[in-house]
Amino acid sequence: MSARKTIAVIGAGLGGLSVAGFLQRAGFPVTVYEQAPAFSRIGAGIILSANAMKAFRRLGIEQDLIETGIKPESYVSRAWDSGETMYEIKFDAASEARYGGPYMNIHRGDLHGVLERVVTPGTIAFDHRLVGLDESREAVRLSFENGVRIEADIVIGADGIRSRVRENLLGFEPPRFVGAVAQRAIFPTERLRGSGIADCTKWWGPDRHILPYFMTSRRDEIYVIGVIPAAQWDSEASSLPCSRDEMLESFAGFHVDLRRVLEVADDVSLWPIYDRERNDRWSGGRIVLLGDACHPMRPFMAAGGAMAVEDGVILSRCLAACDDHGEAFRCYEATRIPRVTEVQRISIENSWMRGPTETDWFYCYDPCLAPLAAPD
Repeated sequence: MSARKTIAVIGAGLGGLSVAGFLQRAGFPVTVYEQAPAFSRIGAGIILSANAMKAFRRLGIEQDLIETGIKPESYVSRAWDSGETMYEIKFDAASEARYGGPYMNIHRGDLHGVLERVVTPGTIAFDHRLVGLDESREAVRLSFENGVRIEADIVIGADGIRSRVRENLLGFEPPRFVGAVAQRAIFPTERLRGSGIADCTKWWGPDRHILPYFMTSRRDEIYVIGVIPAAQWDSEASSLPCSRDEMLESFAGFHVDLRRVLEVADDVSLWPIYDRERNDRWSGGRIVLLGDACHPMRPFMAAGGAMAVEDGVILSRCLAACDDHGEAFRCYEATRIPRVTEVQRISIENSWMRGPTETDWFYCYDPCLAPLAAPD
């Protein structure tokens, strides 16, 4: 497709910045519009598996991410009460050779600090909250809360589970509360006072689980995310404060190795977990969606970020390879939907690495080299 097509990406998350970086390298003029006033070190930890890291290698930031985050020595699944190891996967030179890249933990804020370097300076427009989208003209007209109006030949909605771009394409539909909430905390490792923990351990209970892990190579900061059942979420807030005692109560009876970590946790917060019913319409006209905007998934496989990155790579390849945007969008959907559907299924099932798991199909995947499907 002609590289003269102007592209507006809505949302500067993992998927938005990834697709922008690859499209700019293919010669497309791309601007990313982000509602936040700036990037800041807020949020939570995130896991980047080898399939995503291969894309970041092509963007030239793999080593920066390795130096910023941590390559854990292993991922361990343990029984909630006995502490028995249910499954362990080692991450070493052999696994990197097998998967084609490393497995990493990192703070989301640190990830953004590195990822923003993949786009041309000056092509991220902060403080741009999308409020209107008009596709009735030859180009798509976008209106922002700050009064700015722009036109683009193609619009990519990478604006998350409550996507305004999706709403324009498919109509308004609130996300679905899945009946669970996440208790999250970040705190310095020094609070453990010398008590060691493994780099990345998931504790599996009968109806809940919890995952503490380091986020830096210095192992000086710990992120904990615990998921517990909840009948409903009545608040309009995206999160609510929660106490250490509430977190300890949620995981009462869990093994002492975990309790020792929770006893020093601080700044605990409570987050609802949402997803959506499957919908295979990811595009229409000059608009296309990626990541949580089209396929939000429960965080139980730690795959949502990697799926957004993969989307960005495949969409950029389709736009570069196809004669027009409609063909490119069909190629993108045909390539991505089968893989994403399987990842969503496993995420809902919450079975990933609970026991012996075939991981090659997921980690060995290289979105930069994977074959593109023929458009339907």
